[in-house]
Amino acid sequence: MTNSIPEFETDTNCFLIIGSNTSEGHPLIATRVLRAKKRGAKIIVLDPRKNQIGYWADIFYTFRPGSDVAIFNGLMNVIIGEGLHDEAFVAERTEDFETLKTLVAEYTPEKVAEISGIPAEGIREIARTYAKGKPAAILYAMGITQHTTGVDNVKSTSNLAMLCGNMGIPGGGVNPLRGQNNVQGACDMGGLPNVYPGYQVVTSEEVQKKFQDAWGSAGPLTVGLTITEMLHAAQEGKVRALFVMGENPMVSDPDLNHVRHCLEQTEFLVVQDIFLTETAQLAHVVLPGVTFAEKNGTFSNTERRVQRVRQAIKPIGKAKEDWVILCELGQKMGSKGFDFQSAKAVMEEINKLTPSYGGITYERLEELGSLQWPCPAVDHPGTPYLHKGKFSRGLGKFFALEFKEPNELPSEEYPFTLTTGRLMFHFHTGSMTRRSPKLHSEVSEAYVEINVDDAKKIGLNGHKTVRVSSRRGQIELGVRVTDDIKRGVIFIPFHFAEAAANTLTNSAIDPVAKIPEYKVCAVKVEIV
Repeated sequence: MTNSIPEFETDTNCFLIIGSNTSEGHPLIATRVLRAKKRGAKIIVLDPRKNQIGYWADIFYTFRPGSDVAIFNGLMNVIIGEGLHDEAFVAERTEDFETLKTLVAEYTPEKVAEISGIPAEGIREIARTYAKGKPAAILYAMGITQHTTGVDNVKSTSNLAMLCGNMGIPGGGVNPLRGQNNVQGACDMGGLPNVYPGYQVVTSEEVQKKFQDAWGSAGPLTVGLTITEMLHAAQEGKVRALFVMGENPMVSDPDLNHVRHCLEQTEFLVVQDIFLTETAQLAHVVLPGVTFAEKNGTFSNTERRVQRVRQAIKPIGKAKEDWVILCELGQKMGSKGFDFQSAKAVMEEINKLTPSYGGITYERLEELGSLQWPCPAVDHPGTPYLHKGKFSRGLGKFFALEFKEPNELPSEEYPFTLTTGRLMFHFHTGSMTRRSPKLHSEVSEAYVEINVDDAKKIGLNGHKTVRVSSRRGQIELGVRVTDDIKRGVIFIPFHFAEAAANTLTNSAIDPVAKIPEYKVCAVKVEIV
């Protein structure tokens, strides 16, 4: 996030929420948004289905999944055409505006209406409300990123925010809402194939030498594989062993039949987790990690806020803290640099090698409670919002982006578009929440949402179960008929392994970020 969660409550005058069911996926953040609404802030929600946050919106529209770039281009067409953009900000702090202006001129509200399904007057209403609502914040989640055009979608959010001068100010910005606890921290610490900790690129000889000197060894000057690419490589015999830590690809990855096949091709599969997940059941070795209550360390949340985690109970049974397991493995493999004696010692190395975390020490966290990176030195107060006065690259770059269709469109055989998402009562693959009797009782089984008119078209007429099939597999599950979802679109929550939505989803990936297109695939629905 470029900005901070508390700013939403006190500073933001308009929220554009797209690709996020904020009140179910991030309820504490949604609370701030709703408090802002009470003081007069406007809420705009765009989603293929009328999700929970949509019921509180001042402006809500459904749209065709995968048409995000066209929608943003249409909004910018109106804003530029009506002179609602921040001319001073654009002139002083950005580049390539004229290229953007030329491209979005082609995306009239009428053209965007044909692509997205949002009426032309709706495009104008959204554009005017956002442009006049400064400071305005864009909030998004996986509904923006999980597309073959995910990178273009994110760049489009940045284009719109810069166009209206909503970057580098309190209450504005582009704010991705992270999908899991400490996923921000995992990325910060180099849990990506192209960077060392602190987003220091692996292709730099200078960076490589820095870590070579610190660790005694460092990786090659080449970018590694993403999860999806690792699985394909396993199928081809290029990856012979996998170490899976706190991840459950047998429920969370697309095209699960293919995922199982790839995992079964590995010669050695290790899973480190707190439960025997669907993935762990395929493993040759399972290493028992611990829950947050059994460990010391830090978590970094979606707003870049680093907070202490304090051990409440000792690890149960033979389970060990994750850093302990990794250090013991490193020592047994003869590697240097795995002689840490505490989580604090690990943090001290992070302070030395990761510039953005340089001033985030245990001592300061004990005193202040939390700090937001970048925080390069112990006398630095942390950074509540990014890009104040200047972007890290200098001028903010506008990207002129053409709309591209999703990888897989509906056809005569597969006439519906499937999109997936989360529910309030379950978390990710359900490995924790579905073990909670209370949460299980709230939603105990998978279901598919289908529009009333579509239900009539397939002759549902009171039937309780349907079969949903794609080119990759099929599942059977209960059905909920509703007006809250766009015609031609169905929605399945992905938490339920016994009727896993990702059996159906497409493994086609964004060419840059390599994220799969979870949010759009073609399916058919049949009565069981």
